[in-house]
Parts: sequence; C-alpha cells; structure tokens
Amino acid sequence: MLKGKNILLAVCGGIAVYKVVDVASRLRKLGANVHVVMTKEATNFVTPLTFQEISGNPVNVSMWDKVTNWNVEHIALANLADLVLIAPATANIIGKIANGIADDMLSTVIMATKAPVFVAPAMNSNMYQNPITQKNINTLREYNYHIIEPASGHLACGVNGIGRLPEPITLVETIKDYVEKQNNQSLKGKKVIVSAAGTREPIDPVRYISNRSSGKMGYAIATEAASRGAEVVLVSGITNIKAPENVKLIKVESAREMQKHIEEHFADCDITIMSAAVSDYRVKEVASQKIKKSDEVMTIELVKNPDILKGLGEKKSDKQYLVGFAAETQNVEEYAKGKLQRKNLDMIVANDVSQAGAGFNVDTNIAKIITCDGEIKQAPLMQKTELAKLILDTIEEKMNK
Repeated sequence: MLKGKNILLAVCGGIAVYKVVDVASRLRKLGANVHVVMTKEATNFVTPLTFQEISGNPVNVSMWDKVTNWNVEHIALANLADLVLIAPATANIIGKIANGIADDMLSTVIMATKAPVFVAPAMNSNMYQNPITQKNINTLREYNYHIIEPASGHLACGVNGIGRLPEPITLVETIKDYVEKQNNQSLKGKKVIVSAAGTREPIDPVRYISNRSSGKMGYAIATEAASRGAEVVLVSGITNIKAPENVKLIKVESAREMQKHIEEHFADCDITIMSAAVSDYRVKEVASQKIKKSDEVMTIELVKNPDILKGLGEKKSDKQYLVGFAAETQNVEEYAKGKLQRKNLDMIVANDVSQAGAGFNVDTNIAKIITCDGEIKQAPLMQKTELAKLILDTIEEKMNK
C-alpha cells in the first residue's frame, strides 16, 4: 500500500508523542520508508533512539547535528519526503508555519518541502479553540495544508473536550486514503464539469428566490474527480464550502450565469455532472430599488429559466457522458426515469429529499443511480463523499465498456 513511499514524521513536544511511535511502526509495516524529525521539546517525552529503532533511520533534531546521510540535511529531508505528517502539531508549530517562521530543524524542513503536509493538532481544548489558533489553522488550510481534526475525550490536563490526537490507526488510514487517491489517476486526461449548490434569482437589491441546496454533494464529486487526475471545472452557486484543491472554481449566482459558464466549457469536456439545484423560474422584472411593503398581497411575475441540462442533452456527442440529478419527494424512480429519457442523459442520481439523512444541508445521502441502459444501483445511507466515489465508479465503468 505505502511500499516505497518516503513518509516524514515531524514530531512536536506534546504528551501525545507516545502515539506517534505507534504511527511510525504501522507506516513501516505498510512498506513506507519512515524518517523522523523532532523538536527539542519532543525529546523530553520520547527519546530519538526510540524513533530510530522503530523507523530504522537516523532521527534529526537539531540544525547543528552531525551530518549522517545528506550534505544539507533539512533540504534533503524536505526533497526526500513524498508526504509529511506533523503529529502532534502543537499550537506553537501551527503558529510558526502559518506565519513563515523557520527557526529549528522541524520548521525549516516544513518550510522547504513541496510534499503534501498533514497537520494533526493536539493540545488543551482552550488552546485549540483560541481564536488565534483557529486563525492559524485556517491560514494553513488556505495554503493547502491538510488538517486532521482532533478528537474529543479525556485530555492529559484532566478535562474532557476537543484536542486529543486521533488514534494511530486513524492517522495512518488518513495517509493511506490520500496515497490511494493519488495513485488512482483513472480520470487523468479527462475534463469534467461539475455544477453544484443552489442558484439565486434576484427580486430587488435585497431579496431573491433560491432553494435549500448546500452544494455538499457537488463539491464532494468535484473533489473526488480531481483526486482521480481529472481536469475539473466546478461551476458553483451560493455556498460557504471551501473550494476543493486542484479544481477550477467558477462562482455564479443566477441560472443564466451558470448556463453561460457551463456552455463555455462543454464542447471539450468528457463528463458533465449537473448536481446543482438550478432555479426553474426567475423574476420577469427585477426592481432596481427595494420594494416597500404596501398591500397584504404582493404579486411577482415569474418566467421560466433555461433548462441547462436539457440543452446539454440536445448537443452532447456520443463521446460525452452527461449526468443529471433528481431531488424528489414522491415517485422518485418514476420521475427520475422520465427525466433521464426527456433530457437525453446517460445517468441520473435520484433521491427522496424528504427522507432523514438524504435531504439538504447534511453530510449523508440515500440515492438510486439509474443509467440509460436500465441498470439501477441502490445507494443506502452513506456519506456524500462515499456516494461521490460510487457515482464516478459507475461513470468510469459505463464509459469503459
């Protein structure tokens, strides 16, 4: 699984250091070449010799240690690493990296590496929840560092709360999952368009018509497609979700804006997945000033928006794969099959949004994946990230036939 991968463990001074010894052992058993760099403070909890015996490699602590294998050791370690895991990541090291400080061996290696860096915060609850710490963590996210959220439970300081370093098996599984995704480049060379979230149609400068879509499903699909090597264009309606890595994000508000950007990219795309909740209607005349309250009843005239999905179905080539979504509250399969045929789709993902765990603004979904050849796959309650994998697996399976 991790055979031949160079994993650098960056170990900081927290009581949870003892768990990282087990992480080193598990990584090595999976075939990884494990290298360890420690802060001076970390050596107060576990000796470098322990990590040296477990990893089978020299442990680096100081910039001024005797040279073992490389001439400029911090640069060599930074270049050697395929992946870096900082664990436990203290508030101190998080603050250093977020602010560009490199004043010891560990922070210098982190600043010099181009490898993906995973950060596993572990500290007292109050320290973790301190606005300064949270700001620094968010800064790392913006720089595409991978944050492994801490667990909750009994902490060394005697309180119960968030701040525990996740168990070694969780840390190792996180790394394995990432490496597996990087190894799976099944969509390399393919261009994928994903639409996500809900659109807004203005009534006046203050009000608008919209829907309950959060965008979580579409963002999960875009993230998964990018991890498989695809060139992904994500055309997104309104959402607070952070943009996925390695994805071209185009933010829009209205249905017509979404249509414009999707059609600009459609001609040379291989797969289009329309998971956005697009407004069916818009206001015929948008008021230039805020409409003031007057009568008990206010009438707004609506006109139909363009059917983006139907338009794509009419122009798609035999080599393009088009996927729609059907969010229903009754007769789910019947309505979805009708939409599949009317709009010339290759596949449709249908769900009953009235079911618990399958509606809007949740992390889970329940769905039926229906393809144009009549096959139906049942997707029971699962995380939207898992459903994204199943959707893309099905697309690849059908396209490769």
